[in-house]
Amino acid sequence: MKSQRFAVLLAALPLAASAQDAAKVDLRHYKVLVDNAAVRVLKIEVPAGEKSPMHSHPDAMLIVLSGGKARFTMPDGKTQDSELVKETAAYTPASTHAPANVGTTAVEAVLVEFKTAAPGTATLPTSRPGIQSTVLAESPRAVAFKATAGADFAEAAGTTHEYDQVVIALGAANLTLAVDGKPAVTSWKRGDAQFIGRGVKHESKNSGGKPVDMVIVAIR
Repeated sequence: MKSQRFAVLLAALPLAASAQDAAKVDLRHYKVLVDNAAVRVLKIEVPAGEKSPMHSHPDAMLIVLSGGKARFTMPDGKTQDSELVKETAAYTPASTHAPANVGTTAVEAVLVEFKTAAPGTATLPTSRPGIQSTVLAESPRAVAFKATAGADFAEAAGTTHEYDQVVIALGAANLTLAVDGKPAVTSWKRGDAQFIGRGVKHESKNSGGKPVDMVIVAIR
């Protein structure tokens, strides 16, 4: 897949010291959804024909919500085109670039940036009760799963996991999620994201009576 080959290409590129934070230099296209000690989660929306100034990202996992054609200009002036395919994911090692939407449709994506200096060592699950999942992308830091929570999916109050996870909705859904005693999230729209920290007590339940599609980025 072209997007995966592009992710490998980025691994060989050094970061430019002068490059800036996308969320600071391009508020039109980048919105911060989650920001804590483990991750920063960005919602990316770039209409056809628009572009972003040069900026940097740390190691990250890209989840494509609406696909299209992107062109990335590197600090040395070279360019790389990439086909971004709907509801796929790719690991993107730390990079510096100026992206542009050179296709005919808007590109929407969620980028999970990893903040820790090195990958963790948590064992990630191969299956979970009440959830059917397939692997979209694997990396030393995390695995992205496309997951469907069954109509009877539930996690009891006090549930914990020994890994961090970012849950990203792939469509409108009624899924109740309460984390660490905070008010529960009950209604989701496509692209919404929530963070559940390792060892943090939470509870969740499919409250809509029908399967819920999501992407879960499980972080080592």
